[in-house]
Amino acid sequence: MTRLRPVTAAALALVLATSSARAAEQPAPPPSNAPSPAEANPLSTTTAPDTSAKPAGTANPAPDKSLAPPSVPGTAPARSSAAPARQTLVAPSAEANDVEEVALPAKPAAILSGKTTWEEAVASLKASFARMEGELSKAGIRPTGRPLAVFTKTEDNGFQYEAMIPIEAAPSSGPASGEGLHFGATPSGKALRFKHSGSYDEISGTYDTLIAYFDAKDIAVQDRFIEEYVTDLSESADDKLDINIYALPK
Repeated sequence: MTRLRPVTAAALALVLATSSARAAEQPAPPPSNAPSPAEANPLSTTTAPDTSAKPAGTANPAPDKSLAPPSVPGTAPARSSAAPARQTLVAPSAEANDVEEVALPAKPAAILSGKTTWEEAVASLKASFARMEGELSKAGIRPTGRPLAVFTKTEDNGFQYEAMIPIEAAPSSGPASGEGLHFGATPSGKALRFKHSGSYDEISGTYDTLIAYFDAKDIAVQDRFIEEYVTDLSESADDKLDINIYALPK
């Protein structure tokens, strides 16, 4: 099996929040001739009032509504304008495993084919995703998933790929094929998911690991790999990239 050099990388940064506790001041002891706590705070002021003597049908006072914003007739409640977070093809596992068996769902996607050298891989993918985002925005189509790259052919000096962005729904009319943006579905079926955290320059090491895994387990896979960019691509040397790599068994 030949060694691949696809493009991407990722690292999850874990932010630890620290807080300092403030020591409570201790009150000075009362003088010996000071009244006892019971005398200073009679029981009647600390005991809940008895409501059993209220006449039948008497309701407790309603809570103060002065802090609630006034409602304006004919207006709908305010809604958040923030778009939902884009999801990965398969939800992250609660366990930190080097490899996971997953089932990829077929999701509608915008697709743009491309070809590039290994040196220009990150720049080419970023340009493809930026173009796709712009065209989807102009068409009013909402992306719902993280961007993907399906490596359809690899060579010594470069590779061919299909850049994909999962969307809410494909339009009823529009281009179905050709060199420009078209619509289809993400790869589906059983897959093995490997995680790469770090720079894209180091992703070949992750591919070495997964190929060694296939050899040890005698697993035959299809001649295409899928990279899912959990964090946005930036630079090939960015060591805070997070990428899912999917391999599809034959």
